Amino acid sequence: MILDRYFARRFIQSFLVIGGIFLTLLILIDLVEQARRFDSENLSFGTLLHLTLLNTPAAISEMLPLLVILSTIALFVGMARSSELVVTRAIGRSGIRALLAPVTLALVIGTLAVALLNPITAATSEEFRRLSDTYKNNGDSALSITSEGLWLRQGSADGQSVIHARGTTNADTLELTWVTIISFSPDGKPTQQIIADQARLSNGSWILSNAKIWSLADDINPETAAEVHSQIEIPTTLTRQRILDTLGQQDSVSVYDLPQLIRDLREAGFSTKQYEVWLQVQLARPFFLMAMVMIGAAFTMRHVRFGGTGIAVLSAILLGFAIYFVRNFAQILGENGQLPIVVAAWAPPFAAILLSLGLLLHAEDG
Repeated sequence: MILDRYFARRFIQSFLVIGGIFLTLLILIDLVEQARRFDSENLSFGTLLHLTLLNTPAAISEMLPLLVILSTIALFVGMARSSELVVTRAIGRSGIRALLAPVTLALVIGTLAVALLNPITAATSEEFRRLSDTYKNNGDSALSITSEGLWLRQGSADGQSVIHARGTTNADTLELTWVTIISFSPDGKPTQQIIADQARLSNGSWILSNAKIWSLADDINPETAAEVHSQIEIPTTLTRQRILDTLGQQDSVSVYDLPQLIRDLREAGFSTKQYEVWLQVQLARPFFLMAMVMIGAAFTMRHVRFGGTGIAVLSAILLGFAIYFVRNFAQILGENGQLPIVVAAWAPPFAAILLSLGLLLHAEDG
């Protein structure tokens, strides 16, 4: 146990040092990117830094596999240079047994990433998109799917509008049914209500069918002044791509909220494969990080006198990137329905574990 604690401490030290370096670089690079992106909005440095920090948890979450494999490489290359691995084997402990502490820590890091970092990333990513949309489009827009149907909010210089639809007949073309639109003035007072049988987004306008419009001005009887139209166009700042992009941002939804969102999306008529695959990928993340540790160890648990340390490190990193690419490719196939959801999410990490275990057994036993 003393040796395991020593390995664990060395691994955590490597992880924190490498993570700190990458975190600093990420913040500096993203700060420059935000300054370039919002150059025409003339945002203050504090606002740009705020946006950068909101975007940082998502970047860290995405880079966790790279941080883990680099930490493993740093750990075992350092121990090989100091002959600690030779001493470890001399006391009768195999190389695979020495991996127990790093692999356990990788599982813990992965579990914490799913349980804690994922909700933080979801909250900060959603706030980042909301603020970005506000600065870019003079008012924020939002989309929400609940058991009551689809909710949209669009903003403009004239105020906000809230759109509610009970469902959709075609999610790809955004043909909504049983639509209610309530418009608000910039000071928050309701100005108009529209109820329509159907709404379709086309060329910067909502095309409403069988619509009834009530004016909510203080000096007007809404029902007396109500108007009925077989078809009417309502201008909107929303676009089909913006709505579908918002709907497709899985990282803006906490892993705890994904099951309910999947049920709501299914009831509203939207495809849920993208979210189902994302949920399973998140649940499989601890095992994927465990595979990264084993891949890094498979190439670097060797004495430096054999030479080729640089080639071994490069091979470990390239194989890690290859496994990462395969996982993302399998995720895309799962979202498109070409692979079963469980296979798309769980097969890559377990295949990587078996591959790295085979390499370790070959290195240990020949």
